[in-house]
Amino acid sequence: MILDTIHGHYNSFFDSEKKIADYIIQHPKEVVNMTIKQLAEACQTSQASVSRFARKCQMDSFHHLKVNLARDCVNEIEQKSNTISTNDISGSLETILSNKISELTSTIRNIDTEQLRKIISLIKNANHVLVCAVGNTIPVALDCMFKFNEIGISTFTSTIWENQASYALGLDSNDVVIAISNSGESKQVYAICQEMKKRGVCTIGITNNNDSVVAKECTYHIQSSTREKLFLNEFCFSRISAATIIEILYLFLTNNQKDSYEKISQCEELYASLKV
Repeated sequence: MILDTIHGHYNSFFDSEKKIADYIIQHPKEVVNMTIKQLAEACQTSQASVSRFARKCQMDSFHHLKVNLARDCVNEIEQKSNTISTNDISGSLETILSNKISELTSTIRNIDTEQLRKIISLIKNANHVLVCAVGNTIPVALDCMFKFNEIGISTFTSTIWENQASYALGLDSNDVVIAISNSGESKQVYAICQEMKKRGVCTIGITNNNDSVVAKECTYHIQSSTREKLFLNEFCFSRISAATIIEILYLFLTNNQKDSYEKISQCEELYASLKV
């Protein structure tokens, strides 16, 4: 989906390209019917910039971009507005809901089922799983560790990157690293992926950019989708898509392990014994 590509590449765009990206994100249906000259004028940029933007989005031409954008418009949930305001709380809630539905729908549609089958098998049979994340994706990593440990898959992460790195140095080819980075450009996450590649450790990247350094360095990659630029430009905050991918892995792993429900029950009994 071209909208996913635009969102995923947003941080790598130049200022003139961000103007084009913002306009397309805000007015996708209108852009489908615009000429390259009209879009350039609307974005206060040049036709050459629009052409470069299309190529940067892996499109052969602006026409190719419009064809893919038209296809996306059919699949996207229709937006009444892209504005979040306390002056219209009801409308704003509808906008947030429709965008989150679009995020999750696009994330699931992007998943390669055969690759997912291999990833599930690798995690299931791994001796140890390390979940690597920094910044605002750390809560996703912690949730992953909790879920996987509950069903008997030995999993580790930490809020401190150095702990993740030192743990990674003890892994081998029988282990798996899950690398989570919204942009896919985290230096810390990338450093661990590089080291794991040298050691023959399988890495699974979860980012919103297929062309990011983390995605390219990992053995497997699952692309998450985001629509957050509709609300706050330059600021990546959403963890819903990445958390959903972890939930998908957890559900398949739970279903594939005969004793998973027994292990979950044991955990729940222990938790219950500590409640007041």
